[in-house]
Amino acid sequence: MRLPVKWITSCLLCLLITIAASGQQMDFSAAPFDSNAAVRVRTYLNRLPDTAYQKKIYHPGQTQLLYRLLVPPNPVAHIKYPLVITLHNSSRIGNDNEKQLEPLARIWLQQEIRENYPAFVVAPQFPARSSNYSMDTTKGVLMAFPSADVTLVLSLVKELVKEHPAIDRRRIYIVGYSMGASTGQHLLSMAPDLFAALVSIAGVPDLSNIRGVARKPIWLIHGDADDENPYSGSVVLFNLLKKNRRLLFTTFRHFNHNAISVPFLSGDALPAWLFKQKR
Repeated sequence: MRLPVKWITSCLLCLLITIAASGQQMDFSAAPFDSNAAVRVRTYLNRLPDTAYQKKIYHPGQTQLLYRLLVPPNPVAHIKYPLVITLHNSSRIGNDNEKQLEPLARIWLQQEIRENYPAFVVAPQFPARSSNYSMDTTKGVLMAFPSADVTLVLSLVKELVKEHPAIDRRRIYIVGYSMGASTGQHLLSMAPDLFAALVSIAGVPDLSNIRGVARKPIWLIHGDADDENPYSGSVVLFNLLKKNRRLLFTTFRHFNHNAISVPFLSGDALPAWLFKQKR
């Protein structure tokens, strides 16, 4: 089944104004939000069979972390494949090992994506918030702080690399939305040398290791009408990373928190950008 949602695939290709800022890039999209198209694309992705995502439990010591694992279709011997960590928002917290497969995790189930961007994809599920927020009065923005479960994800990634020799250690990517975007920033801040790139969609920023991530490929995506995880946080992070020439900040004008992921649910904008990045 092909997605009949031309607006979604085209909005990233047009209506973008790009501004170079000290080596960084800022994109501003004036693409309108189409609620009917959003419903169609989410429905399509949610109906995709997810059995290819194997149910797994990471169980180090007295702790555990539920996760799903997608492996490359028809892997070729001696070929290395990227590893993508996809991190869910707070509405998907639980212990059923199912809800974390939100639409951004399901884009990897599409036949064209699987064929053109074969990868290992891991989708952990957090039993409680993986990122918590508090106001930084000096900067005037919310800041994100990791829970203990974030370190479990970090050790899971290292374990998967050992278990699957076909994983390309130079191409380990993070994609997160909302709470998951903040969690992705935590992971990158904790172990910048492990990851090749981060896509952070509507996250609350982690400002704990600006120096450590100063040269990492980072794609910040936010809507300037986001009143849940305020847009101002991504602006502050962008300004603190002024020397990072591999930083891209895309702003969707008039998009709120729930709308912002929709432009990336169809087409290959995310995998195409990720697969160009190497550690």
